[in-house]
Amino acid sequence: MHSGGATAAPADLRAPALLPGPLRELPDRLRRRAAQVAIVGLGYVGLPEAVMFAQAGFRVTGFDLDAERVDRVNSGASYIPDVPGATLGPLVEQGRLRAARMPRPGEAGALLAEQDALCICVPTPLRKSRDPDISCIVGAAQALRAALRPGQLVVLESTTYPGTTDEVVQPILESGGLRAGRDFALAFSPERVNPGDPAHPPASIPKVVGGLTPACTLLAQALYGEVVKAVLPVSSARAAEMVKLLENTFRSVNIGLVNELALMCHTFGLDVWEIIRAAASKPFGFMPFYPGPGLGGHCIPVDPVYLAWKARAQGFEPRFIELAGQVNGAMPRHVVMRVADALNLRRQSINGAHILALGVAYKANVGDIRESPALEILELLQHRGAELHYADPHVPAIRLGARLLKSIALDAAACAAHDCVLILTDHAGVDYRLVAEHAPLVVDTRNALAGVVAPRAAIVKL
Repeated sequence: MHSGGATAAPADLRAPALLPGPLRELPDRLRRRAAQVAIVGLGYVGLPEAVMFAQAGFRVTGFDLDAERVDRVNSGASYIPDVPGATLGPLVEQGRLRAARMPRPGEAGALLAEQDALCICVPTPLRKSRDPDISCIVGAAQALRAALRPGQLVVLESTTYPGTTDEVVQPILESGGLRAGRDFALAFSPERVNPGDPAHPPASIPKVVGGLTPACTLLAQALYGEVVKAVLPVSSARAAEMVKLLENTFRSVNIGLVNELALMCHTFGLDVWEIIRAAASKPFGFMPFYPGPGLGGHCIPVDPVYLAWKARAQGFEPRFIELAGQVNGAMPRHVVMRVADALNLRRQSINGAHILALGVAYKANVGDIRESPALEILELLQHRGAELHYADPHVPAIRLGARLLKSIALDAAACAAHDCVLILTDHAGVDYRLVAEHAPLVVDTRNALAGVVAPRAAIVKL
């Protein structure tokens, strides 16, 4: 059992006869670390999870369609900031962790067939039509179907709408003749990683699990109970899918509320950051959320759309979710208008203005630009004729349409050479005092200059 205090194996698992025949040996194999674990998808979720299982003593194989990722893992070179090379390298050298190319549907998958537990951690983005795109889940399930054998446990971790596990994954896997809950186990356990958060590594975050059958749930508990501190079973895979969507919809709706409050406070001539700081002094009944230039990342801008899409398909209109999406989606244009107004007060226009963006990642201290509102803001400014540069210590280059921009060094000369410095991501380690002292105009969407003494006329807040 994991030394960090993992949840003890459920009593039912100590009586193998209570499990279907092909699955009876799996709990013991997990306890003895004789089971092989596969992680399908080696991105921001998959690679840290592969490392977590390998550190717990399992033999882990990570599968990915990206040959470059596979090669880098096998050479011990990490491409995920949360996984230092000094951690990954020894695991690879010791034979605890390896990577392999994911078989495409129709290809042989002998290595997949060797695995005892397979965790699917593939992307679930949105289509241009703002509908869920679960094609990566479908592709992974099709590849697993070709290699599926009795006795395996399959766990979907990719965020998706309620019903995906039993409506999409189960029929694909069962099309080969095996049955979930009888021949193999199938469950859902939402990923909960927080990139760039060293205070909450994957092993410290409780795992929610819901299976197709009680036996499937118990086996998923047995798997994660060996590597995380707590495992919480829920009644079904659909319940587990809904848990993840609630977590991120909660954030989206509350961020939408505080973003609208920021617009309201601007109308009233109030500092929204001061209002939130004072309200947060209440020791009960209030949780602070903070405004910003828009939502970013692989979860919060996407997950509520998955939930709203499924709700509408069932004839339910998700009004709170839709309204929050409208407010949050309008923030990039609001930021551009704040820049325009600030420049206008200095008898300048966006057209021809030299603007330096500080930070383009979707949140502080990571290099992840997925769904980053900064990119939309820069595209809007570029469309209006601004001359753009950016500085981000975590993102060396970005593409805006046909243009490739590279991060520049942030110094006094760079600040002074631009008509406006626009703070979009509040990375730690940035010298904001230098920015306030040398930039002629700062538009601060993150309250990064809080407490920095500078001419107030030169600083504009969200």
